[in-house]
Amino acid sequence: MRRSLFSSLLAIALVLPTPHAAFADGLPDLGEAAQGDFSPLVEQKIGNQIINEIRNREPSYLDDPEVNGYLNRIGGKLAAQSENGGQSFEFFALRDPTLNAFAMPGGYIGVHSALILSAQNESELASVLAHEISHVTQRHLARLMNKSSQGQAAALLAMAVAILAARSNPDVAMGAAMAGQAAGIQNQLNYSRDFEREADRLGIQLLERSGYDIRGMSSFFERLQKFGRVYDNNAPGYLRTHPLTNDRIADIEHRIHERPYKQVPDSIDFLLVRAKLRSQLDTPQEAITEFKTQLNQIKTKKFGNEAVVRYGLAQAKLRGGDVAGAEMELAEVRRLKLVSPMVETLAAELRVKRGDHAGAIRLLTAARSQYSQERALTYALVTALQDAGQGAEALRVATDDLTSYPSDARMHALQAKSYAQVGQRAEQHRAQAEAYVLQGQLAAAVIQLEWAQKSNDGSFYAQSQIDARLRELKKQHAEELKQKKTASPQKVGAGATADFSLFLP
Repeated sequence: MRRSLFSSLLAIALVLPTPHAAFADGLPDLGEAAQGDFSPLVEQKIGNQIINEIRNREPSYLDDPEVNGYLNRIGGKLAAQSENGGQSFEFFALRDPTLNAFAMPGGYIGVHSALILSAQNESELASVLAHEISHVTQRHLARLMNKSSQGQAAALLAMAVAILAARSNPDVAMGAAMAGQAAGIQNQLNYSRDFEREADRLGIQLLERSGYDIRGMSSFFERLQKFGRVYDNNAPGYLRTHPLTNDRIADIEHRIHERPYKQVPDSIDFLLVRAKLRSQLDTPQEAITEFKTQLNQIKTKKFGNEAVVRYGLAQAKLRGGDVAGAEMELAEVRRLKLVSPMVETLAAELRVKRGDHAGAIRLLTAARSQYSQERALTYALVTALQDAGQGAEALRVATDDLTSYPSDARMHALQAKSYAQVGQRAEQHRAQAEAYVLQGQLAAAVIQLEWAQKSNDGSFYAQSQIDARLRELKKQHAEELKQKKTASPQKVGAGATADFSLFLP
């Protein structure tokens, strides 16, 4: 599955069109801006293209609204302190055992699950996100490509794809990078080290303004550096894609030394997300054993958060099929008065496992009134209502939610299922079409709207809207097909100037 993702992306990236040729293999038409300096619009279009490929085809993409919701809360808090207020961000996690994080065009920032688990406190994790945010706000990808005279948007896309490939196997991507000219790569390496220092400097500012402990940056990078020295042949991917020199560490420490010390406690969300991720490592039994070991350490050393450990143990037991055991651990979590929407979604999931859909709905409805911004609760509520056969109520909740979050592909898909439950076929296909549009799958969206036309169970007004939307999407899809047909790609080979930089995250 991963091979197919990278093959698709590389098919896009390995195209070097002539100055007036269209872009191949799904690369969006970027207009005249693609021939000169890269504009934010160009970067956004490329980023949208890549993130849709990741969501649809990358098996390591962690489609967990609680984990991704947490990353977006902490990332949004940091980004709000940036001087570039017009840049939007989306943070997402990948289930990957390597230590890495990366920024892509358009403000998309990926974080490996192993990096989240390796952070010893929330400020350390925030420091990585702040660093990546600074790469985006300073437009380092576009500036790097402009400096190297790669005046094509395809070159920027190639760089982003190389970064994505390098996150797990930098050596493989290094081979792709060497297809470019060696001197040009060395110049980019030197240039990217300047970018790294700039991202460090601005990242420290974001950390401080957001209320985090700025020493989290130095402690995390120092630990990575030591790890890289001990395991030189198997250094973390983050070190390979983020040049970490002694001078850079010294510069970070100098900037931090000038600031007053501030102790910042970890949020409960940070602890619970880590526990949930840890429960998904290896086999359920191995995760259970680890959590039980942590509980014994808490009893003997009187140090740690028992409620969080028992939450992780409950998740691990549930994953292993031990519903009763998970319920016992959840009861302990309640006894220890741990309050979080993540506890409520777990409690509701256990109710569903017992067939108590009404109980799950009550839990989720109450929790949603308390945590109105928590997307995972709404997804879980709509799903529970559907499972209980309450399609009309599920439809009401989904439709109301989409008035506030109209670009939520997951909710459009849930709305489509709700329409199916109440027998509204035209609206079902219409909602599913919008989900596909948001996922970048225009051909599938067109098919859904054609089915909606044939359903003939919608009102005259609804059918008119379906017809208009279908014409719009067919036009967009035809333009995409025309771009692919008229593209004149050149394969990368000897003398090619395609450049896959691994040195800028």
